[in-house]
Amino acid sequence: MSKSLNNYAIIASNLTKFYGDLLAVDHVNFRVRRGEIYGFLGPNGAGKTTTIRMLCGLTRISYGDAFIFGYNVRRESARVKSIIGVVQDISNLYMELSCFDNLMFCAEMYGVPKSERKKRTLELLEFFGLLERREAKFKELSKGLKRRLVIAAAMVHRPHVLFLDEPTIGLDVKSKRQIWRLIRELNDKGLTIFLTTHNIYEAFNLCDRIAIINKGKIIAEGPPAELRKKVGGEKVLEIQTSPIVKDIKIFANLRGVVNARIERGVYHIVVNDIVLALEEILHVIKRYNLDIISISLRGADAEEVFIKLIGESE
Repeated sequence: MSKSLNNYAIIASNLTKFYGDLLAVDHVNFRVRRGEIYGFLGPNGAGKTTTIRMLCGLTRISYGDAFIFGYNVRRESARVKSIIGVVQDISNLYMELSCFDNLMFCAEMYGVPKSERKKRTLELLEFFGLLERREAKFKELSKGLKRRLVIAAAMVHRPHVLFLDEPTIGLDVKSKRQIWRLIRELNDKGLTIFLTTHNIYEAFNLCDRIAIINKGKIIAEGPPAELRKKVGGEKVLEIQTSPIVKDIKIFANLRGVVNARIERGVYHIVVNDIVLALEEILHVIKRYNLDIISISLRGADAEEVFIKLIGESE
């Protein structure tokens, strides 16, 4: 591999996975720079977890190649596994062991020298805010604290790359934000992070660059700002009416409207021709004898970007 390619933490080249006749990941190509947070965003079943499992050597690659810090995943899997940390959506820690003992056990399994295990374990417990719970059994922790310990366990051998597969799934808002803060802090220390998620806001708020995958193919890639530019000519009308008509089709099929949804009693209508769309919308409001409580115009947000890009790939 050339020196220029060694500047990348992860390289996927025509990465492909078949399960029988099912093509789960379809010749995907991307490069992750060292020290960045790279998001792999897509709906459920898009191929995110399969991709991460191939990159980590947990699933056989059907076709193509993958490199982690210059090491070939196919031919140098042992070396690759020694420099990565993996956090899957299902915990692999022991319920009956304490936080301290779980990390000590993981340190032993990863080959951390015996003289360093205790120091490293205490460092991680402190960094992840678990030092006071060091003697608590894993099964006694809240979901948020369990996720922290699972990430800490993946960090025990000081990996170069951390793979996070849906790290905040099932967590409440407060716990999600705490995990996001920890991810940023780990990245600030120079760690490369590969994050798979179907949480649009998580990807757009955390990641330096994002690849959007749908049906096994990457349909868009770039920094969040660039992805927003792809629908930059579109605006979003937020309208609240009384009464509320729950059939969103009354707005979704209008001229000048790209798509529409209703959320918490507010219509979010993405438009590409504001004048035409407003004329059409006002006709509908008059036809249904609705009163406008509020109306505002803004640029497209992460969810609208995602919906538009996924829709174009269907």
